[in-house]
Amino acid sequence: MKPDLLVAFTPRVRQMAQLEEAYTCHRYDTAADKEATLAEAGPRCRAMLCNGHFDLDRAFLDQMPNLELVAVTSAGFETIDVEALKERGIKLTNTSNALVDDVADMAVLLMLAARRQLVEGDAYVRSGDWGQMGMFPLTTSTAGKRLGIVGLGNIGSAIAKRCEAFGLQIGYSGRTKKDVPYAFFDNPKDLAAWSDILIAATSGGAGTSHLISAEVLAALGETGSFVNISRGTVVDEDALIAALENGTIASAGLDVFLNEPTPDPRLTKLPNVVLYPHHASGTTETRDAMHQLAVDNLAAFFAGRPLLTQAV
Repeated sequence: MKPDLLVAFTPRVRQMAQLEEAYTCHRYDTAADKEATLAEAGPRCRAMLCNGHFDLDRAFLDQMPNLELVAVTSAGFETIDVEALKERGIKLTNTSNALVDDVADMAVLLMLAARRQLVEGDAYVRSGDWGQMGMFPLTTSTAGKRLGIVGLGNIGSAIAKRCEAFGLQIGYSGRTKKDVPYAFFDNPKDLAAWSDILIAATSGGAGTSHLISAEVLAALGETGSFVNISRGTVVDEDALIAALENGTIASAGLDVFLNEPTPDPRLTKLPNVVLYPHHASGTTETRDAMHQLAVDNLAAFFAGRPLLTQAV
């Protein structure tokens, strides 16, 4: 008999076909009556598949008494009660390794677009203002500037590698100093004061909430640019909006927001911020790789092999 699997997030077509071939899939993601589906299938499932935005709390876990593995199709998992998983001996896998390149590319794209006012320049051409008003205002160069990266993990390191090619000096902050040829700062404020550009590439969660504070943004300064490809909670969004409104910093590029998918309207009206809909990993290739990694972790679990990317 095929093992039972609770599917709480809809995978891509090819990966869903693999799951249906290998398991008896209980489709919580598409169920009209989710409570009934969970009540019937929950006790039978040793594993479940979901994404990092799924609200996996203690009440949900109570209905899956035999759960041993949560395979997540994304990198982050802030809405999953990790402490509850640890207490119950439930393992969790994620897919951070699969999305490094595309997220790092997006960080660079947002950095350049913000500093060179790409969105405003595009509108300037389309509106006819170029022909009516003449040359677009001068923008700010990137080459030779100082880039500070908050969180030099896999994604932060990939950003650094790309930005070295632009002639940027690299600095970073994090929990520990690493064996890398970059300047180390033991806190984001000192890093921001050194930097012309500050990129948040750290993990989300309670431990990094408001890590980028009003004080950090003030240290970055009126010619500085801030980029966030981590989580919306990492920055004090009210402080960021104020900093952009009053010129405390020059510009920002954001892929993530405190309220998704409906960001604060004060933020979306600002001309000096480039916005992207939490889609840094949103390429066909990367999403296929992320979902395949979740499927491969499930296969390893049911075969009794070591998990590929265990996070908890």
